[in-house]
Amino acid sequence: MHYEWLKRREGARDLIIVFGGWAIGPSVFSHLRGEADILFLSDYRDLLCDLPDLSAYENRFMIAWSFGVAAFGHWQHNNDMEFKRKIALCGSPYPIDKKLGIHPVIFKRTIESLDDQTYQDFRQRCFNEKAPYQPIDVEERREELLCVQKRGPAPDVLWDKVIIAENDAIFPLKNMESAFADNLDKIVKLQSAHVPFSHFKTWQEVLF
Repeated sequence: MHYEWLKRREGARDLIIVFGGWAIGPSVFSHLRGEADILFLSDYRDLLCDLPDLSAYENRFMIAWSFGVAAFGHWQHNNDMEFKRKIALCGSPYPIDKKLGIHPVIFKRTIESLDDQTYQDFRQRCFNEKAPYQPIDVEERREELLCVQKRGPAPDVLWDKVIIAENDAIFPLKNMESAFADNLDKIVKLQSAHVPFSHFKTWQEVLF
């Protein structure tokens, strides 16, 4: 797992840790405003990461998007960091599942056919529209998918808010509703594609 500071200010009291999605990067939410520092995590080939010392922050928040939802569930199981709020965003604790996540047949096909062009096609499905070209390291991202598959479903997380997208072409709406059936009172639905961040202007809107 890799970490990257997207925003870091001297004396900041609040921190948002973002578990990102597969192979998309942080540019999709670079427009979001807020006073909190932002630490972005990605690359789930393993979940080992020596994070910097975060003890000075008074408030820590966590946002998990797409495959980051399951990655956080596994990571939290082996870490005791506390968060003021935990948000699941367009992703499932069951990343590969016929009824609760991405259909295993589709996932298998993605692994087997992954190349530069199929990755650009994937990006288009994420946005439900033509997306800017983005390069990909095919072998590293294929290895990441295989690791997600091997890791399997994540341990339970007590989510404070669950955001699901009604037009999600990656994690189907019906599957997301089933995956979070025990958290129905926490679900917020958006008329959005799998990448939902254009619906928000600030990090606060995502968190609360």
